[in-house]
Amino acid sequence: MTTVQKQQTFHIQGLDCPDCARSLQNGVSKLEGVESCVLNFNTGKLDIVGDVPAEAVVRRVQEFGNEVVEPEVKADQPHTHRTPNFISFMWQRRDTRMALIGALLILPGVIFGELLGISHPILDLFSLAALLAAAGPIYRSAFQAIRVNHEVNINVLMSVASIGAVIIGAYTEAGMVMVLFAIGEALEGYAADRSRDSIRSLMEVVPSSATLLVPQNGSFRPQQVNVSSLQIGDRLLVKPGERIPMDGQVISGISSVNQAPITGESSLIEKRSGEKVFASSINGEGSLEILVTHLAEDNTISRVVKMVEEAQEKRAPAQRFVDQFAKFYTPFIVVLAVAVMTIPPLFFGQPFLNPSPDTFGWFYRGLALLVVGCPCALVISTPVSLISAISNAARHGLLIKGGAHLETLSHVQAIAFDKTGTLTLGKPAVVSIHTPDCSCKFSPEQADSNPSQQAEYCPACLDLLALASAVEEHSEHPLAQAILQQAEKFHLRDKYPPAQTVSALTGRGIVGMVGEQTIIISSHNHFHEMIPEKLAHHEIVEEETRKGYTPLLITVDGEYRGAISVADTLRPTSQTALAHLKKLGVKALVMLSGDNQAAAEVIGKQIGVTDIRAELLPKNKIDAVEELMETYGSVAMIGDGINDAPALARADIGIAIGAAQGGTAQALETADIALMSENLERIPFAVKLSKAAMRTIQLNVGFALAIKLVFLILVLMGMGTMWMAVFADMGASLLVTLYGLRLLKRPQPLF
Repeated sequence: MTTVQKQQTFHIQGLDCPDCARSLQNGVSKLEGVESCVLNFNTGKLDIVGDVPAEAVVRRVQEFGNEVVEPEVKADQPHTHRTPNFISFMWQRRDTRMALIGALLILPGVIFGELLGISHPILDLFSLAALLAAAGPIYRSAFQAIRVNHEVNINVLMSVASIGAVIIGAYTEAGMVMVLFAIGEALEGYAADRSRDSIRSLMEVVPSSATLLVPQNGSFRPQQVNVSSLQIGDRLLVKPGERIPMDGQVISGISSVNQAPITGESSLIEKRSGEKVFASSINGEGSLEILVTHLAEDNTISRVVKMVEEAQEKRAPAQRFVDQFAKFYTPFIVVLAVAVMTIPPLFFGQPFLNPSPDTFGWFYRGLALLVVGCPCALVISTPVSLISAISNAARHGLLIKGGAHLETLSHVQAIAFDKTGTLTLGKPAVVSIHTPDCSCKFSPEQADSNPSQQAEYCPACLDLLALASAVEEHSEHPLAQAILQQAEKFHLRDKYPPAQTVSALTGRGIVGMVGEQTIIISSHNHFHEMIPEKLAHHEIVEEETRKGYTPLLITVDGEYRGAISVADTLRPTSQTALAHLKKLGVKALVMLSGDNQAAAEVIGKQIGVTDIRAELLPKNKIDAVEELMETYGSVAMIGDGINDAPALARADIGIAIGAAQGGTAQALETADIALMSENLERIPFAVKLSKAAMRTIQLNVGFALAIKLVFLILVLMGMGTMWMAVFADMGASLLVTLYGLRLLKRPQPLF
């Protein structure tokens, strides 16, 4: 290894608890040349800034009982490592393997000495052998903590307790303490590795090879290649049922694609020429030819994994509080233990050593107090819960960019929603059709509910839609696309041939010839200049306009034939999402819109927001967010567009939607939480998950402290032994870890 200037990153193996990570970080930071050093327990990444030889870093890491390893996941390769079962996990590492051997060696002393009351030098030898087998790495770490860091950590507490037990002849207890502590530390490391696996496994869904179409004699020859060799502009073939290997754009073929690894939703999305596809998505029934648009390391799934790993490095306030508490708590326990050992014998005539096998002296009680004071359960309770919650969110298409944001979200009392593109789909759609011969009040939703009868349902309205689509066939205008999409949905685009001699009526509409008929499509404001519609329809059209719709009036050979109203439509998940947020206790659900007040109120009432604010510029949205913050405290802002980015940045929590489906890069980069899909029902899931995570952390910390208090009292009363105390601490660590790991799978999204 060579000296590297300025910035280096190392991947550390063998981090079993946050306190061990903190101690190692302090040790590395004291190396000459290190300007700053950060070791994240959640990811195992050690980032160093400074002119320090890599060899010196590796040596220091090894001195503290850990190893530097190569990163296990690379952007262009699927991840194949999985954490094995606990016994296999322990057997892989020399230190933990010795703890397993120590567990076998301590059994004779526990069975015959502690349980049956039989004493014999051979039993003591077995216990001492168990102590030496399990204690080696713990003693080494304790020595380095004192020598290098000048601090007292967990390993120092346990080392002093075990050595003290040997001094007073409690060999079995000394061995038992070390064996249980080593196994408990390994259990914590195993649980942390399992939670890290949930992020690593995201990369498993990316295929390692792809079918490259190589040009040859005017055609393309398929060739299997590694995804790492692919370049932007390469042409790939993806067969039915295969996973899409790279981010790209469809250039040929039609198929349905499952994008669950990216968006968290397993619903099939139809993909055709010109549409984006993502690496790791599962192709459906058709073959697709795809143009590669990103390198392997820049794929959406790679960026997702990177963002989640970075999120794990951003600690929540709750975690920082626990870490600081543990930092002062451990020295306090040492001082308290010394006081317990000395004050009763010196000032109250109490026995210093054990007066009998069944009665504990105050020296032994002080040693037991050191064991009780081990803060393992306390410090492991928070990071495991946060890792698990962030991983759960990522698997369902939610990127939470740090534990701090998860914690803040749990306190949100008001949520502000951008309207266009967030609560609504953000693109026009046909919402109603009216003709003079129609008395059925035709609406597309009504016709959709009975598709088998579309050909018979309201022929006048369907015919009007077919005529309009023939005129708009070659138009790129958003309103024209709405008519064409509705006609395609009802299989009407082939009813009439595309219009001829189509021309625009500047600022008024469009005219074209369909067969021998002259068709004019015009806005309501300009329609009276040509043909006055019937009085009844004038009132209908006025009502549509008041709703915020855009009526398009149509004439055939100078005769009024009807109106097609187009509007931005509600996102299908908006109403249910807001209803669930209300159930979760969010007090204010506010819609922020740049539309006119009448149009905004129509949408707002349909969705169920509690407050509607219209005709807002981007600056006005910031003012609205600040006003909500003054009224409700913690506020979240949800949006998708460039004009939402300032408000997203100003809110306590900014949530960008559709990050994988058209949401803008500005909104995604500014937001604290990114919703990869456009399913707003993931927002209540995020709120529910944040509340569950904070509740889990609170219960874990409370439980860990309660266990400490109970055994503190038992030890002071002379009723608690050292091995009972370490067993209780190991059990508490295991319980809080398992309880935190529940967040990997619960809660789940409702849909």
